[in-house]
Amino acid sequence: MTGRDPHQDGRVATGLELFYDLVFVVGFSVATTLAGHQFAEGHYAATFIGFFLCTFSAIWAWINFAWFASAFDTDDWVFRLVTLIQMIGVAIIAVGMPAVFTSVAAGGDIDNRVLVLGYIVMRVGMVIQWLRAASQSERHRRACLVYAGATVLAQVWWVIVLVADMPLLMTVCGMLIGVLIEMMGPYIAETRTGRTPWHAHHIAERYGLLTIVTLGEGVVGVVALLGAQVAGFGWTFETALLGFTTMTATFAMWWIYSAIPSGEVLHAHREKAFPWGYGHIVLFMSAVGVGVGLHVAALYLEHHASVSDEVVVASVVAPLAVYCLGIVVLSDYLLGFDPISVVQALAVIGVLASAMILCAAGVSVIVTIAIATLAPVAMVVVDEVVGARRRDRALATLRSDGG
Repeated sequence: MTGRDPHQDGRVATGLELFYDLVFVVGFSVATTLAGHQFAEGHYAATFIGFFLCTFSAIWAWINFAWFASAFDTDDWVFRLVTLIQMIGVAIIAVGMPAVFTSVAAGGDIDNRVLVLGYIVMRVGMVIQWLRAASQSERHRRACLVYAGATVLAQVWWVIVLVADMPLLMTVCGMLIGVLIEMMGPYIAETRTGRTPWHAHHIAERYGLLTIVTLGEGVVGVVALLGAQVAGFGWTFETALLGFTTMTATFAMWWIYSAIPSGEVLHAHREKAFPWGYGHIVLFMSAVGVGVGLHVAALYLEHHASVSDEVVVASVVAPLAVYCLGIVVLSDYLLGFDPISVVQALAVIGVLASAMILCAAGVSVIVTIAIATLAPVAMVVVDEVVGARRRDRALATLRSDGG
């Protein structure tokens, strides 16, 4: 475990990495369902706090594993067994999610004991990996030790937060401090001790695969929404419209993401990795959030929601806005600002604002959600018309500047 070649040709995700991702499908699915039910019942604090804590814990653990594997994956028996430990941690996190949501909804302190336990199990696995790499890679030893030390420090903090038995607000603040400690560790290791040998195209592929996993919650939400519509009203024109537009929107969200040449840019400019990598946390959460919104809409159609029409539509519009505008920002960060981005952003804002205005004017939830889902489709249309030429120009410039 001395470090992989960051310029290895044909580097792709391994079968173990794909299997590892499968566990996160379950975790995101549980978080989506729980957040959807809490939001539909009007428990907004439980929705947002529970959703953030549950999805962040899973996403952050995945990110750490992805970057480590990109730099040091040996795929030997030790690596596989430690990966199994981390997968068990994800399962424990999923088991602990219901208690987080229900405890906040009940107005008491956060019951995050099982969630934190699962997270610590995952992170202990990463400590083992980093210490193993430190013992075998003299060149990257300092960076590996910083990763391991920061991870241990963060886990000590999580235990303190867990046993402190603090009120809700104090617990949330304590967990945000833990998040800051977690995020500072990689930054210090990569900028103060020399970068680990991660592979740009491999890590871009890994992020693309988790994007697909998170977008999968939108597909599940489409099926739930369509099932609720069919159960309540049968196969009508609105049913067909709803199914087509929501599934098309999820597909368009993948399409517009996959158009960004992340691997090529990161290969030429490795210094862009941190904003790119950390920024994806917002994208992943918003992609899962679209699934939450579609679950809320399904519950509304089944008459299991106590929120207004506008709130139901907003539960889909808000994460769509974050995801679509996040893609615009991510593309501009990698390729440089272009007026095309303004066109895309205005198209997104115009479509989503129109959906909310029409909902407030009395147009049905089904129709307004169908209109809202045109936002990522509009981005794809703009990109297909003028985006390819823009990318070619930007990549040519980046190659000439960064080698």
